[in-house]
Amino acid sequence: MLKTTIEQKLITRTQGTGKDLVLLHGWGMNSGVFSEFVPYLSEDFAVTTIDLPGFGENNAVVPSPYTIASLSDAIAPVLPSSCVVIGWSLGGLVAQQLALSQPDVVTDLVTIASTPRFLAGPGWPGIAGDLLNQFEQQLAKDYAKTLERFLAIQAMGSPSAKQDIKTIRKRVAQFPQPSSVALKDALRLLSEEDLRQHIGRIRQPTLRLYGRLDSLVPTSGIDRICELQPNSDTVVLPHASHAPFISHPQQSADIVRQFVSSRK
Repeated sequence: MLKTTIEQKLITRTQGTGKDLVLLHGWGMNSGVFSEFVPYLSEDFAVTTIDLPGFGENNAVVPSPYTIASLSDAIAPVLPSSCVVIGWSLGGLVAQQLALSQPDVVTDLVTIASTPRFLAGPGWPGIAGDLLNQFEQQLAKDYAKTLERFLAIQAMGSPSAKQDIKTIRKRVAQFPQPSSVALKDALRLLSEEDLRQHIGRIRQPTLRLYGRLDSLVPTSGIDRICELQPNSDTVVLPHASHAPFISHPQQSADIVRQFVSSRK
């Protein structure tokens, strides 16, 4: 059964029954990106998808200032009372902030192809600043072209790259267009937000899932993240890129299921 609810202006969608899981998408996307993935989880869990403020069905809700903290504050009221939060890419930043700010609500944290700091820096692998600057400049001229390029980079290296891009594009297009303000401000978050000094305070059981072929969140940075949050678990899918739940949905779902069930 699919339920749609609106609370404090944010729309959420829930499918399935069982332990509550919440899925948060990445930059330029919406919850449509999880359409193929949810059925792999909904037989065992109540899976709630929430479009980030400014995106998809929540495109009219744009916090100001647009920060990871304000996004998590907007999402917190619509979270199930006791839930596992799963954040992909930029959504992983929001998920980490929610784990920090809502410890009584978020029972477990899962990040997929995410990191506490996306921008590369001294001793920190990540996205090159020049690349993010290019995206910002292109975004002002052509959103569709910029998104297409971003999709191509996300799927790069995956054996099913072409199909992955096609799947993401099709599902995302079924939702409303994002706010232009949110697009710009959310892209800026990839350059500016930095939770490295805070993730050591995350007390919830944490799983970090990566794709070995990911060029946006390179696996060369995993050791640094583990140093900052030594109690977190790490799984690397050897043939996946930035969207393992698209290229390897069954394997990704099994990993999540095993992680959650081990905490019972």
